[in-house]
Amino acid sequence: MSQSRRVEVLGEPEDRFEEVLTPEALAFLARLHDGFAVRRTELLAERARRAAELASGGTLDFRPETAAVRADASWRVAGAGPGLTDRRVEITGPPERRMAVNALNSGAKVWLADFEDATSPTWHNLVTGQLNLADAIERRIEETTPDGKHYSVGTDPATIVVRPRGWHLDEAHLLIDGRPAVGALVDFGLYLFHCGRRQIERGSGPYFYLPKLENHLEARLWNDVFTAAQAELGIPYGTVRATVLIETITAAFEMDEILYELRDHAAGLNAGRWDYLFSLIKNFAQHGPRYVLPDRATLTMTQPFLRAYTDLLVRTCHRRGAHAIGGMAAAIPQRDPAANAVALTKVRADKEREAGDGFDGSWVAHPGLVDTCRTAFDAVLGAFPHQLDRTRADVEVTADDLLGVHRLSAGLPTDQGLRANVAVALRYLTAWLGGAGAVAVFGLMEDVATAEIARCQIWQWQHHCTRLTGGSLATPDLVRRLIDRERAALLAEGVDPELLDAAVRVLTETSLGDELPAFLTTEAYARHLVRVRATA
Repeated sequence: MSQSRRVEVLGEPEDRFEEVLTPEALAFLARLHDGFAVRRTELLAERARRAAELASGGTLDFRPETAAVRADASWRVAGAGPGLTDRRVEITGPPERRMAVNALNSGAKVWLADFEDATSPTWHNLVTGQLNLADAIERRIEETTPDGKHYSVGTDPATIVVRPRGWHLDEAHLLIDGRPAVGALVDFGLYLFHCGRRQIERGSGPYFYLPKLENHLEARLWNDVFTAAQAELGIPYGTVRATVLIETITAAFEMDEILYELRDHAAGLNAGRWDYLFSLIKNFAQHGPRYVLPDRATLTMTQPFLRAYTDLLVRTCHRRGAHAIGGMAAAIPQRDPAANAVALTKVRADKEREAGDGFDGSWVAHPGLVDTCRTAFDAVLGAFPHQLDRTRADVEVTADDLLGVHRLSAGLPTDQGLRANVAVALRYLTAWLGGAGAVAVFGLMEDVATAEIARCQIWQWQHHCTRLTGGSLATPDLVRRLIDRERAALLAEGVDPELLDAAVRVLTETSLGDELPAFLTTEAYARHLVRVRATA
């Protein structure tokens, strides 16, 4: 069968889409799928098996069969590529046109162009995101708004690092041999095909953040994808650089192994704090009160089990010559001066802690936080681009330290915490179904990760009939009443009723069912965001 017949584009065409979806690019995607789609399916089956094992009472520990990799002090990773040596401030956001300009001009060293948690995966968003990246690299983004604001990329932009979707997500608008394409391969493949050489010619390179990995075998798959894709496109081996988000509880036990598998392409690890909490809650939600976590707002990175995770990440990275990148500051600047001062004080303390602990940089979600983050890291790094020489040999972390949620100092869940989870999840889902992936809610920039924490906590608390601090019990009936109340408030604010009712269905199904779904996005995407041409 010809490549053109093997690949079917079902998504609606729009202006300039043909620049991204060229026959050559689609044929490249087909070849990537030939080499790796089956292995991806097998690894997802292993994920499900391991999740079921944990749900039925299993526990986690460092793998004995990979002890030699952890013990061998001799190996190192490739490390930073051109433009990645100094990563003290990284700004994240979806690859939207105006966001691209603001992020590249923000003063941050790196822009994480996020096709995953900060992007609602509509066909429009995904293809225009690829166009925007190509235009940004070629300095073709220029726009003047009706109110006279001019947008264009400056002379010293941030280095672009692309985050493709996780292994678990499909791309239903693109069929290969009659099956939905692998979302991760689509995002990675299109960017590398169109922009890889452009980045190399500009003194940078094709750089990626890898999300949601659960073990070193998933990292090995990515490494094999990189190797094959570079050979296919004539890009020198090792040019691709990857930073892995350690944002699953299982991956926290395999940091060394993940870096080892990617060692010829690895630049660092990132402490993906929100998804990490989501993963921990999800995997141990059925274990009873021992693993019931309190309100998300109280789960700061100073909690012992989270501090163990970040200390281990810094130690592992610096021992292997990799950058350790800190977690997200989700606050957004407030109009009220007093509220803004409080928010910035919290961000500053968080970034000062990370810099003091040995991190080489950290994330912010808004250009208004770049200076705060940079100041915190400047105070520690000075003129040096990183602190890889701080090996943190003092750190010793056990499995009990990583799983020690019973040593929390944050207290019980609260009535307000349950209401906040319902409100954040419902408001975010409504926006996500409408095509927005990064959404300001109550002074924070929320994305899929925080919505996942909210709905998993709702499920866990009501599943165990958890007593809240006000004395009431978290029950399905209470959650339904809170959803109804929040729905009424959003209707009063003028939210689209159709989108809102769809969001209510998604939240109810993923937080009140007998089983806890692994992700809220998979079924919601298939049911609500897939829009194919009528002629397809």
